[in-house]
Amino acid sequence: MDIHKLTRDLHTKSKSKIVMVVADGLGGLPMTPGGPTELEAAKTPNLDMLASRGVQGASIPVAPGIAPGSGPGHLGLFGYDPLQYVIGRGALEATGIGFELADGDVAIRCNFCTLDADGNICDRRAGRIPTEESAPLAISLRQVAIPGIEIFVEPVKEHRFVVVLRGEGLGGHVRDTDPQATGVPPLDPVAEEPGSEKTAEVAKQFLAQARQLLAGQPKANFHTMRGFASKPALPSYRDVYGLRAAAIAVYPMYKGLARLVGMDIVGQAQTLEQQMEVLQQNWDAYDFFFIHFKYTDSTGEDGNFDAKVKRTEELDAIMPRITAMNPDVLIVTGDHSTPAYLKSHSWHPVPTLLVSDCCRPDGQKQFNESTCIHGGLGHFEAKYLMCLALANAGRLGKYGA
Repeated sequence: MDIHKLTRDLHTKSKSKIVMVVADGLGGLPMTPGGPTELEAAKTPNLDMLASRGVQGASIPVAPGIAPGSGPGHLGLFGYDPLQYVIGRGALEATGIGFELADGDVAIRCNFCTLDADGNICDRRAGRIPTEESAPLAISLRQVAIPGIEIFVEPVKEHRFVVVLRGEGLGGHVRDTDPQATGVPPLDPVAEEPGSEKTAEVAKQFLAQARQLLAGQPKANFHTMRGFASKPALPSYRDVYGLRAAAIAVYPMYKGLARLVGMDIVGQAQTLEQQMEVLQQNWDAYDFFFIHFKYTDSTGEDGNFDAKVKRTEELDAIMPRITAMNPDVLIVTGDHSTPAYLKSHSWHPVPTLLVSDCCRPDGQKQFNESTCIHGGLGHFEAKYLMCLALANAGRLGKYGA
């Protein structure tokens, strides 16, 4: 079924406002049998208050048992089937920093890393090197030269940067060089499909020159390459939902994904408080707001249970700023689960809360994994969340006679 054909046919005009708050990696697991998850351990009086007014459930980002990346996870939340619309992370990062990809370009999201004396990775993120240290290193890689290829290298944030390759005969289907483990060497770039062999060879040459340029650096003495991707084409929010949509995010990748689905990137917020200010400043200009909070994910990836609890409480504390705007529909969810117990994205369904004046409250008094299992939304595929948002906002008409 083409969800967007339905929404194109059924969306109606309204003055209602929808706010979607995405706490990246929100779902968690107990650290010990019988213990609480991060969300259960956190003190969340504001989310619990909203739970008493709303309806909740557990969203499945891609399919049961599939652990999604952030790109597929967000695409599902935005109502785009992540199995139909496949976007590489490189394209998201490049678009997120405002780089205009041309047809035929291949964008690559790169992570600085630390190699030990044996050439094995001992830190996949170079100690989460701060941007002020990493940006000059990324710029230094503009010295890489490969005949017949135009190369763009742009800093992103912390250990991340983007490489864009432009030239004839490039394809975007190359395996990542990040082995997703320490104590082992980086992988070689390998073409996954015919037509991407040249890209893999160019990537090898880039990595060889980068290794020489970064030699001697105490933290970022090498880098990995991830998410090789060509320029994608997605229908816009205005087209499929009839919404003027705005994204309020800190990290470039999430700005990039929002831009690819036709959202405007508003403000230059770097903190939750600043994101709330941007929301208030732009309230009258848009129908839909996507607010992204990164740190419930990064603390989970670090395996830091207590830090993820604290970040969850920070998000809870800001919720009154959103409810004061009186959105017609408020959604709180995540793009995937990132349990500190696993130190990685996982396949577990994600706690999701929807509040509106016309939702059917399910009697839950708290918002966490345990209550979501018993919530009125049940287990549902994330790609249907936008239909629920539109319906509750009075923006979706009747199907059929």
